Amino acid sequence: MDEDHRNDEGSPENHRTPKKRRLSGFISESEIREEFSHHQAGVARINNGSFGSCPRSVLAAQNKWQLRFLQQPDDFFYNTLQKAILESRTLIKDLIHADDVNDVSLVDNATTAAAIILQRIGRRFVQGKFQKNDTVIMFDSAFPAVKKSIQAYVIPAGGSLVEVRLPFPVHSNEEIITEFKKGLERGKANGGRVRLAILDHITSMPSIVLPVRELIKICREQGVDQVFVDGAHAIGSLHIDVNEIGADFYVSNLYKWFFSPPSVAFLHCKNSSAIFDLHHPVVSHEYGNGLPIESAWVGARDYSPQLVVPSILNFVNRFEGGIEGIMKRNHEEVVKMGSMLAESWATNLGSPPEMCASMIMVGLPSRLGVTSDEDALRLRSYLRDYHGIEVPIYYQALRNGESNSKDKDGYITGYVRISHQVYNSAEDYHKLKSAINHLLDDGKICKMLPKE
Repeated sequence: MDEDHRNDEGSPENHRTPKKRRLSGFISESEIREEFSHHQAGVARINNGSFGSCPRSVLAAQNKWQLRFLQQPDDFFYNTLQKAILESRTLIKDLIHADDVNDVSLVDNATTAAAIILQRIGRRFVQGKFQKNDTVIMFDSAFPAVKKSIQAYVIPAGGSLVEVRLPFPVHSNEEIITEFKKGLERGKANGGRVRLAILDHITSMPSIVLPVRELIKICREQGVDQVFVDGAHAIGSLHIDVNEIGADFYVSNLYKWFFSPPSVAFLHCKNSSAIFDLHHPVVSHEYGNGLPIESAWVGARDYSPQLVVPSILNFVNRFEGGIEGIMKRNHEEVVKMGSMLAESWATNLGSPPEMCASMIMVGLPSRLGVTSDEDALRLRSYLRDYHGIEVPIYYQALRNGESNSKDKDGYITGYVRISHQVYNSAEDYHKLKSAINHLLDDGKICKMLPKE
């Protein structure tokens, strides 16, 4: 892009405050149902954590942006796109309590952000700035795509990986901190340095809120170079203050819990003006102009998910307490529904309520015989195809030297990860409860279920 159509980064007039809640009151239950009426009827969607949900009003705003581009692409490209992206970045900056809009970039998703950070690490090994015994450290529960990025960018360049066992079921933050300290010692063995720690703010499977502030403090004390927090599930699910958290890099998807259409995420880079070797994986005209500008143009594509942040804020401000109120109610409801399921099945929760956000792990009765990842996938498919229930199933293998939770029939090795979002009702979770109880009543185990 030429300099003449790249808009002023700090222009305050580009920041328009979202509309306040209308005087007639907060959003009603019928209005919530209408906002999500495009969801497939009859399906208990208790897996918001995977793909999120976008309300009709935000989809309508997205469609307007798409049509505006298609009506006059050149004018949109030269005079509108960068201003609109800057407005969204400015709103995100305020939401996450960042100091500078130039520290905030918009990218497709957390996987893209991981590629940005890990490509940089790989280049530093290639350039000889890092040594053979230097490592990257993360928990074994890290998202698979992040692990693949390490295999692609770091390992071939000469780096190594330390995976820390995540205790599960987990009972306290101290258990997690203890294991992490052990991992750091392994990372520093043979004279090596830990160049990067990757920490999930909320792990995906199993789902747990990690004590990231405490873990980052330990990283600083132990001489870890930099910390990347993968908060894929965080915005719209947890309060985020990037200054309090203190990570060097923090990413979160807007489409999981913040009601955006797929796919957009923010990447916050602390003091980005001092970082000159951080680049978007797709090299385009803006290469070398800083990550926020590089990310704002990666070639012709649909940028509308990046432009609807003002409309998302208009939507969430229709709820009592805005996004903070939504987060509080989602947490309370998912704990309530998780406890109801655990009581019905005589099992356990995978973590204390204070260690979950809008998702929680609930043990499945051991009689179901979830003894492998294949069993977990078969049960998930069965619930979708025969009961209209969408929920992830997690297999927790028995570990040497540890005792998994037990029910009256044996060890619990299967868990459901339930989510709660504003469109969910108690009926969704009772539908799941009944489906599992019917399997038990019929004496069926996972290996007896149809294999699609």
